[in-house]
Amino acid sequence: MKRKRIALIAAGVIIVGVVTGYTLLDKSLGNNVEIESVIPNQTTTADAGETTNNTGASAGVAVTAEQLNGDWTLGETSKVYWSVTTSKETVNFVDNKVQGTWKVNIEDSTSMAGEGTVDMSALDSGNSQRDEHVKGEDFLSVTEFPQSTFVVKSFSELPAEWTEGATVPVEMQGTLTVKGVEKDVTFQSQAAYSGGQLMLSGTTTVAFSDFGLSNPHTVVLDTENNLEVRLELVLTK
Repeated sequence: MKRKRIALIAAGVIIVGVVTGYTLLDKSLGNNVEIESVIPNQTTTADAGETTNNTGASAGVAVTAEQLNGDWTLGETSKVYWSVTTSKETVNFVDNKVQGTWKVNIEDSTSMAGEGTVDMSALDSGNSQRDEHVKGEDFLSVTEFPQSTFVVKSFSELPAEWTEGATVPVEMQGTLTVKGVEKDVTFQSQAAYSGGQLMLSGTTTVAFSDFGLSNPHTVVLDTENNLEVRLELVLTK
């Protein structure tokens, strides 16, 4: 009886250990970052029928060319997300150290320009051990290549009339540079003007091999060869 009891206790300890180990592994390999869009959510008030957004500004009000045109600077709340899809789930990395400028001219899209720089040392997946590996010499080599950049070559034609809080489709073609390697990409985006700010949310898809990176497969998880780059930018004059 005594041996049987000891065996049952040992089995219980093993089961608890396996469950705990799996939970810790799941947490270390899983996603800890949720993507937050900068484009305001629009709601309609029931009494007045007026549309507002989460900035508190009234939507539907006409936005003038003078408000839109000119030189804009990326604000502190701008972020860039890098999303990797594994056999388990999509893991997001966020970088909130983004700087750049955008020149707007809704009458002439050919005169528009935009560029941004991302400090890769700020890349964060909510798991320091994983982040340290990704930033290391085996992958991004952040010490040698501390910045990634995006320079816009062309913008799609923009509508002449904008309204407060309403989204406008924008296609941006340009060059994305990661780890010193350039890649021509196209960001499919939505822009909106609200509360004196210009917001842009856009995505593009690239492959690890585009930048000389190997696929980060592990013995536990398979990883898709493509990854998504997402811009969530807030610009101010």
